[in-house]
Amino acid sequence: MQAIIAFIIIFGVLVIVHEFGHYYAAKKAGILVREFSIGMGPKLLAFHRKGTTYTLRLLPLGGYVRMAGLEDDDSEVRAGTTALITLDDHNKVKEINLSKQANAVNGIPIEVDKADLVHDLYIDGYVNGDESELKHYQVDHDAMIVEADGTAVQIAPIDVQYQSVSVWKRIIVNFAGPFNNFVLALVAFALAACVNGGVIQLQSNQIGEVVQNEPAAKAGLKPGDCITSINNHKTTNFEDLITIINDHPNKPINLTVKTTNNQTKEIKITPKATTQNGTKVGIIGITPTKKNTVAGNIQYAFTQFGTMTANIMHVLGSFFTGGFSLNKLAGPVGIYTMTSEAAKLGIPTLINFAAMLSLNLGIMNLIPIPALDGGKILLNIVEAIRHKPLPPEKEGLLTMIGFGILLILMVLVTGNDIMRYFR
Repeated sequence: MQAIIAFIIIFGVLVIVHEFGHYYAAKKAGILVREFSIGMGPKLLAFHRKGTTYTLRLLPLGGYVRMAGLEDDDSEVRAGTTALITLDDHNKVKEINLSKQANAVNGIPIEVDKADLVHDLYIDGYVNGDESELKHYQVDHDAMIVEADGTAVQIAPIDVQYQSVSVWKRIIVNFAGPFNNFVLALVAFALAACVNGGVIQLQSNQIGEVVQNEPAAKAGLKPGDCITSINNHKTTNFEDLITIINDHPNKPINLTVKTTNNQTKEIKITPKATTQNGTKVGIIGITPTKKNTVAGNIQYAFTQFGTMTANIMHVLGSFFTGGFSLNKLAGPVGIYTMTSEAAKLGIPTLINFAAMLSLNLGIMNLIPIPALDGGKILLNIVEAIRHKPLPPEKEGLLTMIGFGILLILMVLVTGNDIMRYFR
């Protein structure tokens, strides 16, 4: 249950932060965001404010943003549809109700003949099904439309649609989702360091903690002591001293130690043998010091960000240089398994894992495959170079191909994850 809750929270936060990036950039660009949803599936709660309907849905699996004019947004009211319209004081339609819960007492029931909610903003229909007289109604620019599931969203005239803003604003809107994931990754890396007590100081030879009942504790080493040399080899950082200790399993070594009260003493100690990654190494039960400062944690976050980005790019590059392998990818099953393992190791590890996932999500979304943000940005760039967009049918075909590739890849990756999980 702990792993399930952790997975839902992490996945939800990553997707919502991503979608909020698109939402915020779209609002600033003048694009109507018709709906911002937390969760998927049936609607639980909804309210409308400043053009956007905010919904909470049943399934706690991420969320989505509906921007006016995109392929996943449909403003059309088709001929033959039964609707209930409500007029304002100027006899303009202020609401079109398409839900089955519409109450005829509060509106005019019509059978739609024609409707244009994008350019000319009108709706023609037969009141109460009386086909002897066709009624014509102008629709208000900010009218609401209640969809079949009862969700009320604002109509999307052409001037507030995605296609109506400049190509550079659209690039920013498409990039804003991954950008938010990058920001979240930096914040999470810094938070993980803070919660973990600070950043490990590997450049120091000072002991941070001494594990009870291990050789170091039995030999009298204390937190704050500095190991200045091992077997007459000077050690100025923790990496050097751990390397030497690892090389001496069950073999006595001589430590020169500077204590916290500035005394120097010689200690003979025998590292305990243990196996790490299939190799026998020596350990004495000490950890490095940690420094918990805002500046240090932020520096650590950027360092981790750069290191992880390089690793991800290396893996992506290996698909072209080292051959394609599903084992290099993870789908929902694989991510759940890793989340479960991270949750067992504590909050700092879980936060650090969330940071890595956020970074991965941002980078993967920038891959130039149609249907991903990177593919949309590529089409935006092509449009900027050509000074005109691709024909809608060609762009739609490319998007469908992109969706097909992603769907096939998801099925293969999920199948591979399941095989690895039960192996």
